[in-house]
Amino acid sequence: MSLRIRVIAPDRTVWDGTGQEIILPSTTGLMGILKGHAPLLTALDIGTLRIRNEGGDWSPIALMGGFAEIENNQITILVNEAQKASDIDAEEADKTLAEATARMNSASTKKEKIEANLVLKRARARVQTKSLEKV
Repeated sequence: MSLRIRVIAPDRTVWDGTGQEIILPSTTGLMGILKGHAPLLTALDIGTLRIRNEGGDWSPIALMGGFAEIENNQITILVNEAQKASDIDAEEADKTLAEATARMNSASTKKEKIEANLVLKRARARVQTKSLEKV
């Protein structure tokens, strides 16, 4: 028996399938989930979700915050936004990261720094997710 995994964004279902293991970017750090895991509800940070399939390959998905519920080998992940690595354009992601870094460096007010940090975290998540894609 494997894990039943669903990743749901407001506009679509990003992933609906099975896997042997997942690694979640929770707000308290990375969290590994295997079958038989205790019931859990956790907040998710911006970062990369990794799903290991039956063949041992990993599928990365960029998550932009949300929640995950684990119960009876079923994982439901509700997110603000998500993108599979295969849907991320590497050049565009690198360009966005460079722009976000520049924005962070030029931020002067507390509000600008908070907003720039959020944009930077999103850009880093996309670049990291794309880098983990199996070529």
